Amino acid sequence: MKKILSFMLALCLAVSLAACGGTGSSAPAADSTPADSTPADAGTPEDSTPAASGAVIRIGGIGPVTGGAAEYGLAVRGGAEIAIAELNARGGQQYELKFEDDEHDPEKAVNAYNSLKDWGMQVLMGTVTSAPCVAVEAETAADNMFQLTPSGSAEDCIKEANAFRMCFSDPEQGTLSADYIADNNLAAKVAVIYDSSDPYSSGIRDAFVTEAGVKNLEIVADEAFTADNNTDFNVQLQKAKSAGAELVFMPFYYSQAALVLQQAAAMDYKPVFFGCDGMDGLLAVENFDTSLAEGVMLMTPFTAAATDDMTASFVKAYNDAYGQDPNQFAADAYDCIYAIDAAIQKAGITGDMDASAICDALKGAFTEITLDGLTGKGITWDASGAPTKSPLVFKIESGVYVAA
Repeated sequence: MKKILSFMLALCLAVSLAACGGTGSSAPAADSTPADSTPADAGTPEDSTPAASGAVIRIGGIGPVTGGAAEYGLAVRGGAEIAIAELNARGGQQYELKFEDDEHDPEKAVNAYNSLKDWGMQVLMGTVTSAPCVAVEAETAADNMFQLTPSGSAEDCIKEANAFRMCFSDPEQGTLSADYIADNNLAAKVAVIYDSSDPYSSGIRDAFVTEAGVKNLEIVADEAFTADNNTDFNVQLQKAKSAGAELVFMPFYYSQAALVLQQAAAMDYKPVFFGCDGMDGLLAVENFDTSLAEGVMLMTPFTAAATDDMTASFVKAYNDAYGQDPNQFAADAYDCIYAIDAAIQKAGITGDMDASAICDALKGAFTEITLDGLTGKGITWDASGAPTKSPLVFKIESGVYVAA
């Protein structure tokens, strides 16, 4: 029976992803996610499910699946694929997902968006990273296309009424990080290294520095780099070390974080390293000595090490499909799909509606649903498109995340 069910769900996933251009990933096993472990929408009664129109709803996705930020895009695509397969196996409204690569490049993200429009996209889950998300949002606003980003955390990612997000904003991450460091007495002297050319990194840094002043944290070094010089951090690290920084705050992506840790080890500098959700993926960097990440702390809403039923089920499904543990980005995407579905059910949306009509309905429905997801319980949204949920901080010990 398990083999039969597994085959049926795999077939379902293959059909729903027929337009994806081939992901190279197998479908999750049919028994990997118990029916009672999927995200719950407390605001959507069962009898609100719209009558089936016979038309699928086409959800587009945009993110980097090649290039330096591919770890994020691949995870988002994988998490979304699993959620789509589960929802289609459930019956009722059916969904189709197509995911386009933007290589973490704004211009390519806009091209991907136009390609998805030609395909017939009705809802956009994306983009994955902030700068491309801001570029695409200008397009979705003009088209009145509903946009839910799993991980675009820059403030401008949701400045328009059609745009919502699943993750924390950059200022929230910066403020919450400073609060955590101060409240837990992790350090008195702090150095900041950030990417001044990236809205994600500079947005977190700005809020962190402001809150550090409120919390009486002394910023002894505040050093920038750009996309043009993001491989050699010896100057920034030497300034932090010479200033006596006990903690280095790194609000940037995992690929650069791996280089910082390598170069810090080479100069025998051993402060506490603290990052945000962009550092999730550090342990998967190719040829990276994960022992260098021992003690690294990061603020992220999800870890595959959690033992609750929903997380355990998702981790199993993701492992069955892709042969590795999911990260926070995969969990964000999974929650995005379930949130979209909950709002679709709430608003009575059907697949024969056009993208603009769906957008108008979703804008109202999103402020009325409550989602118990992988990245938070009781998640709600206000009209600004921002979610309300609680942050978590984890520490890397022996190559795994543990609650700090």
